[in-house]
Amino acid sequence: MRLTLKFLVKSFIAIVLLVFVLPMIIHYLDSQEWQKLEADARMKRESGVQHMKKKSGSSNSDNNLAQLKAVEPEPDLGPKEFGPKAVLDWNKIGNYEPTLAHQSGPGERGEPVYITNEERQKAEQSIREYGFNMVVSDKIAMNRSIPDLRHTECKHWQYPEKLPTASVIIVFHNEGFSTLLRTVHSVINMSPTHLLHEVVMVDDYSDKEHLRFKLDEYIKQFGDKVKLYRNPERYGLIRTRTAGAKYATGDVIVFLDAHCECQKNWLAPLLSRIAYDRTIMAVPIIDGIDWNDFHYSSVYQHGQHFRGIFEWGFLYKESEVPKIVLNERKYDSEPYRSPTHAGGLFAMDRKYFFELGAYDPGLQIWGGENFELSFKIWQCGGSVEWVPCSRVGHVYRNHMPYGFGKISAKIPVILINYMRVVEVWLDEEYRDYFYTREPTIRGYPIGDIKDQLLFKKEHKCRSFKWFLENVAIEIPEKFPFPPQNLAWGEIKLRNGDACIDNKGEGVNGGPIGVYLCHHLGGSQLYRLNTKGQLSTGERCIESRDGSFLYIIVCPVSPTGPWEYIKEVGHIKDSKSKKCCTADSDRGTLSLQPCSSNNSKQMFDILPVKTW
Repeated sequence: MRLTLKFLVKSFIAIVLLVFVLPMIIHYLDSQEWQKLEADARMKRESGVQHMKKKSGSSNSDNNLAQLKAVEPEPDLGPKEFGPKAVLDWNKIGNYEPTLAHQSGPGERGEPVYITNEERQKAEQSIREYGFNMVVSDKIAMNRSIPDLRHTECKHWQYPEKLPTASVIIVFHNEGFSTLLRTVHSVINMSPTHLLHEVVMVDDYSDKEHLRFKLDEYIKQFGDKVKLYRNPERYGLIRTRTAGAKYATGDVIVFLDAHCECQKNWLAPLLSRIAYDRTIMAVPIIDGIDWNDFHYSSVYQHGQHFRGIFEWGFLYKESEVPKIVLNERKYDSEPYRSPTHAGGLFAMDRKYFFELGAYDPGLQIWGGENFELSFKIWQCGGSVEWVPCSRVGHVYRNHMPYGFGKISAKIPVILINYMRVVEVWLDEEYRDYFYTREPTIRGYPIGDIKDQLLFKKEHKCRSFKWFLENVAIEIPEKFPFPPQNLAWGEIKLRNGDACIDNKGEGVNGGPIGVYLCHHLGGSQLYRLNTKGQLSTGERCIESRDGSFLYIIVCPVSPTGPWEYIKEVGHIKDSKSKKCCTADSDRGTLSLQPCSSNNSKQMFDILPVKTW
């Protein structure tokens, strides 16, 4: 009996050790190892080397990142030094959180403002002139309150007490008076005084009367905090921003458009990231201000995180942040990496901006500068982050109300800008994807890019392939590499002077048709790729009803139902087994049974160049 009892006691102790103690020891060792791995990963990310992390059930983008085979050599921009980080403390209100007084009046708390019937004509005129309703804007206080749309965590971040100072640069051309000055008031009212070094206003050769003496007098109330400079001629947005950066004397330059309203505590989160790493471009989350009634709202659903990407024609897009990127953070309100940004609102260390060469001086007016700076930052050792706790409202215009000054180019300036970016920062194979999307401009003179290529070489900047595999990981999934064009240009009736024309229709619009050929591309420019997709710009052509042709959003897969039989000139829809048929008199285009004798079904696809 005594032996049996002793045996039972030993057995019980062994079971306890096996069931309870051993797992605790294993968990402790695992946690120690995980903490070491996590620390190593953080160090690698901070030194610019991408940490590879596998996660079960992840998206294709996540898997792409996890399957990297090689890491390129480090760019040469000198050693990095890291400053203090912000700390989330749920027991405290954030150290930069302001206390704002309650206000009442039109548009307060971001509510919409409406016009009377008597004001309608004046309002419509202001919309034509400025791109938004200035009658409504003029009713709203310069310092109106807007709703706090930030994540709850944002109110509890403790940012470093010592942060760099900011020069906020506002470039404008023929801007409305109240929208411009509301931007200035908002920056001053919502920024800690000791962090806001100055507001630099740069007038890009405006000719509006209210932007002369009236503006000069108004800003006197701000003393030396607001400085106004004027271009002697029209420079365009890009070059004027570079001029503003040269005028600025703060540690950090923050670019804002001339029709913005800043959320509370918008500045410290941006400056904190740059204080931690001066090679970070910090981008605020942009809220929407309606161009007509000026109501303020988020453009994203609650709880979603988006970031900037692009398609192969370099149209700016946004997509949800891949989980593998979000999982690099501990808290939902922390900044996250982004391939690019919209271009209008961001913060950078001023010296770093010029160390990178600022904007490419060959870029003209507007467009493509967001890609140029983003690619340069990422490929040369820096990073772009979106900062959820920094939010700024922006008025998205109804239309662009003014021209761009003297331009001698024979193609749109924005395409020249894109070409400069492509030729400098994209590897050869990826350049071809851009020219597949924009075939008419290949070979157009874009000016001297030797300095940009030399900078890239001297600083040992990484390849665009590295950028896609390590940063813009979702682009090949969301915008697959386009197949080569089988044919492109105007689709012209072989025995006539009519061409297929979109006739101003868009997605969800009416059917496209035919119109007199104008040989200018635009509405008559189409591409047929080797996988049967017929497209115009970023849109595709398909038949919804088996009879007429419509413009649709292209499917993710760059394939389609179209076949071009050059010998007989047929453009055949493989789904309906019918051919495109033009009626020049009526201007219609429809699908009809194919006939080798029908001249209305005989087309030539002829390359078009406008230069």
